[in-house]
Amino acid sequence: MHGTVAPALVAGPTADLATFAANAAAKPIPDASRAILENAFVDSIGCGLFGLTLEPCRILQDYAAEQGGPAETTLWASGGKRVSLGNAALTMGTAIHGFDFDDHSRAKIHPGAAVLPAVLAFAERDGLSGELALRALAAGYEVMTRVSLAANPNSSRMRGWHLTGTAGTFGAAAASAVLMGLDAWTTASALGLAGTQSAGLWAFNADGAMSKRLHPGRAAQAGIVSAQLAQRGFDGPRQILETADGGFLAATSDDPRPEQAGLAIGQEWRLDGACFKPYSCCGSNHASIDASIDLMKEYGFTVDDIARIVVGISRVVERQTGFPYRQSTVLNAQMSIRYDVAVALLDGNALIAQFTPERIADPRLNALIDLVEVEVDADMDAVYPRLYAGIVTIHLKDGRALRKRVDHSRGMPENQMSAAELDAKFLSLVGVAVGAAEAERLLPEVRNAFSLPDLTPFARRLGALTIRN
Repeated sequence: MHGTVAPALVAGPTADLATFAANAAAKPIPDASRAILENAFVDSIGCGLFGLTLEPCRILQDYAAEQGGPAETTLWASGGKRVSLGNAALTMGTAIHGFDFDDHSRAKIHPGAAVLPAVLAFAERDGLSGELALRALAAGYEVMTRVSLAANPNSSRMRGWHLTGTAGTFGAAAASAVLMGLDAWTTASALGLAGTQSAGLWAFNADGAMSKRLHPGRAAQAGIVSAQLAQRGFDGPRQILETADGGFLAATSDDPRPEQAGLAIGQEWRLDGACFKPYSCCGSNHASIDASIDLMKEYGFTVDDIARIVVGISRVVERQTGFPYRQSTVLNAQMSIRYDVAVALLDGNALIAQFTPERIADPRLNALIDLVEVEVDADMDAVYPRLYAGIVTIHLKDGRALRKRVDHSRGMPENQMSAAELDAKFLSLVGVAVGAAEAERLLPEVRNAFSLPDLTPFARRLGALTIRN
């Protein structure tokens, strides 16, 4: 406010989030939340480096390098190429989400891909400490999660919005505001500018398009721009969430829940609901994958014994992943519950090897996909998204019907992946990207990042890596 006292914010959900973010730099993070963010940092960087081996992310990397801008932040694995904060974040966010293996939440968001790029970009440019970066990351995760919950993820998703994109701008703006030291008045303006740039539509499911990968990168970029403009005095709408005409909640949801934005904020950490993926496909499908694999292990049948497979899910998941499957792209397979269940039954897993053009074309796999039926189950509908649950019934040719319900798939907060498992995932992904030896050297550096007094050398270390052809 250029030496003047900032006016009081109008009480409401936007003010609640802005005030929380403005105080975040001075607030310690609870140990449980800190551990989650440390794991998320490892997971996101692993996913991002692997993402740079993929065509959509290479396109964005080349685009960002061409756009350039002030030499503020290093593009990952670029030989040290430095570009503007926004262009670097655009690439990082797209890469982290590039194979749908990154952290997610039952708020139906992928927070790491939208928030971490803004944090690491500012931290490198300004020589910020790992501890401050951690607090900014926490604020971004918390704000993004609460915005999505306030929109009511079920309602917003059924209107065709991809909440990682729409809520992600808020998370990236909040994290940027923390790192820039913005007060609550200016942070509210940044959130308003972020909200008016929110975007992300689910149309990619129609043909397996690359646009899903772009959404968190664009959200990270927009969040940075929002905070920078707000700092310069460019006013955004400071009641962006709650205003009736064109407010974010009214525009993106038929059944918003604005009280979720500020409910027990600062005492209860919604980021603690972060989930990590053991499978490289849509998180809403993981319970059905677990159920299918468990049934095969428990009863010892083979795929040749199967007559048909019935998967019971909520109506939101049926809309999102229960569409009639057809061979097209890797993304289409990652989003299809029919494909994911079938490939898990055949291979006992759903990892990188299960999502390649060659695997997608396998006639035996496609014959098994044809046996998968998807139905909306009333019990699943009642609990989603509080639970990402699934019911699988496998009908065998001998007449038996084997049924399994899974409420907490591997990687959910109630069934956590350990730090050791996430480290192994990192080594697997980064080993593909830059080689096993380099991955082994890099892991302890990533694990130690939040203890560093200055993150600039670490960020430039990521930039100096070389992606293997």
